[in-house]
Amino acid sequence: MYRLPEAAYDAIAEEYAARATTATPGSLVGLAARTLLLLAGDVAGRDVCDLGCGEGHLARALAGRGVRVVGVDLSARLLEIARARTADAGVAVTYVCDDAQALTALPAGAFDAVLCSLALMDIADLAAVYAAVARVLRPGGRFAFAVLHPCFQGPGTDVQTDAGGRFVARLVPRYAREGYWRSVAPHTLRGRLGAHHRTLTTYLNRLLAAGFGLRGLTEPTLPPGAYTDPYAEGAVEVPPILVVDAVREAPTPTDGH
Repeated sequence: MYRLPEAAYDAIAEEYAARATTATPGSLVGLAARTLLLLAGDVAGRDVCDLGCGEGHLARALAGRGVRVVGVDLSARLLEIARARTADAGVAVTYVCDDAQALTALPAGAFDAVLCSLALMDIADLAAVYAAVARVLRPGGRFAFAVLHPCFQGPGTDVQTDAGGRFVARLVPRYAREGYWRSVAPHTLRGRLGAHHRTLTTYLNRLLAAGFGLRGLTEPTLPPGAYTDPYAEGAVEVPPILVVDAVREAPTPTDGH
């Protein structure tokens, strides 16, 4: 019998949920959600999976557009919060506790689209996630995901500021070496939980190997504003996230059949 792995987010569920909002102008969560919703377009009446849904901000936004939504997350505590917030919002979302690397609770070909916002960096086996998503999507189904930009966010990255504390440049000391990393800033999410760094090549080549076709890439930046945080100011100039839009290609018929 398949057993779910331990959910790291259970330990910080309340703290994370308090910070996960689409409304804050300087929020990467909001930037990712807005970009994914724009890519999704009019999906009213469709079956959509919000993979790594967390406290449900993206799932609720989709449900408000008339989408039949299933939110999937490994953290049972985050799903409790998601269900409460969804009830308060007066929309309908089905939440399922499952591992994105397997999706054993979901039937094959169940969805027209799978959206995944800032979750793949938390998952160790990227190829397994891609395979699971391909299985639950219908042929021609969309898979769009947002990740911390692999070229600009990762081990040792930092911002360089001038004498007045204003953003000058983004420092990227290590890109090519993949693996788990943890931020040196202990109060941040990546300081608490770390992340799995992968190159752009790995993200895209494994996606293609899993039977997806690439529709496009988006590198959104935060809107200009009077930021006191040099990191947020830098994210106006250097894209903090990468959004990938892909499609599950129909299987090619075997020769002779």
